[in-house]
Amino acid sequence: MKNDGNWKLWIMLAGCSFIALVLISCQPLANKSPSTNNVFAKDNLVAWCIVPFDASKRDPWERARMLKRLGLRKVAYDWRTKHVPTFEEEILAYKEHGLEYFAFWSWHPAMASLIKKHGIRPQIWMTNPSPKSGTQEEKVEAAAKQLLPLVQQSQKLGCKFGLYNHGGWGGEPENMVAVCEWLRKNTQNDHVGIVYNFHHGHGHISDFSEVLARMKSYLLCLNLNGMNEGAQPKILPLGQGQHELRMMRIILQSGYRGPIGILDHRAELDAEKSLQENLEGLRKLLERI
Repeated sequence: MKNDGNWKLWIMLAGCSFIALVLISCQPLANKSPSTNNVFAKDNLVAWCIVPFDASKRDPWERARMLKRLGLRKVAYDWRTKHVPTFEEEILAYKEHGLEYFAFWSWHPAMASLIKKHGIRPQIWMTNPSPKSGTQEEKVEAAAKQLLPLVQQSQKLGCKFGLYNHGGWGGEPENMVAVCEWLRKNTQNDHVGIVYNFHHGHGHISDFSEVLARMKSYLLCLNLNGMNEGAQPKILPLGQGQHELRMMRIILQSGYRGPIGILDHRAELDAEKSLQENLEGLRKLLERI
């Protein structure tokens, strides 16, 4: 009887151990749900084009509260001349609400002292120039030299510098990579990279896999958008286009795990509503992936 009791106890313990192992082995699968454990997770998203395009014209504090409500933690700051007086206030609002000042669009001399004062290290996003004449090599060198002073300044500030596609020669991925490589070689630093925007990349819907592979090692951020042929329309919420699902699958398959931007960029719409549309569209796309 004593031995029978030991066997029963052993069997019960073995059974419990087996159940525990099954639960543990299943846990990673649960954690790998698209919404929580991949490049498209919310804590990897960057809110982009939310300042001059916001129909509600929020001030820095209202904008920070809005982003907090949405659960977004990173902000790429775009601006117009009227926003210059509130540059520092924007930094303070983000700090108070636990937001990362992730990137700064273009450049303004006032930002240099603010970057130093507040200890922030935003990426600097600058449109890659489009020289009008010369051989390919001459165009690459001309574009790079045009950017070189700001590239060197961003290096001293400890900020990454992103070549931004905005159409023309400078917006072609092949040329962005060439200018990036020239600048890296001549500054002897790898702080120069590429910021690629879907909404300026409609010409590369069909060959996006090849384009992404070429840019991948230089990418600082990938900004999403709904994608239809011929940019009809140019700005489109995620989930409402023909091609962004396939392009997102390509991103996942590529192994890229850097930041992902989501847009407002619709001046007629409240920025919170625009971002919500994109977040909901992203969620539905991820369910399909």
